[in-house]
Amino acid sequence: MTATEDVAAGLAVATFTDAMSRLVSGLAVVTTRQDNGTPCGLLVSSICSYSVNPPSVLVVVDHASRCHEPLRRSTEFGVHLLGIAQERTARTFASRGADKFADVAWEWDGSVPRLCPAPIYLRCTTTALFGHGDHTVLIGEVTRTEVEDAEPLVFYRRLLDWRLRGTGARRR
Repeated sequence: MTATEDVAAGLAVATFTDAMSRLVSGLAVVTTRQDNGTPCGLLVSSICSYSVNPPSVLVVVDHASRCHEPLRRSTEFGVHLLGIAQERTARTFASRGADKFADVAWEWDGSVPRLCPAPIYLRCTTTALFGHGDHTVLIGEVTRTEVEDAEPLVFYRRLLDWRLRGTGARRR
């Protein structure tokens, strides 16, 4: 099936969403502390490295997310890049569950909730944020990095169960 939309005539949301679902991305859980002292977190696929000097990441958060306001107000947040062993964690943080931390191993890293384990953990200080459309873009300067070798959990065509092996992605 081929879908074509004329940008000048107004891009159809469904066609745009379908097109972007074909962009392979890694998955990360972004965490912070809420004003009441409890942890909050969400699964994101809109994340990338932003700068090497200083080391920074760019994270995009939907305004409708329960973590949007805590992340917008916080000065620190954690980024947990997930591996294939964290598929259950990804599904938990993608859900609208009330307490996403109830069945997940985690600890405080200062004021940042840190998931245990996560192959890659980045502790970040918020250096910039701005709104665009229905999302907020956060820029975080990385103040701590922990890296373990693991196959990444890959998001493609709205599925969390893709694996990178050898020369290409295969669904298990």
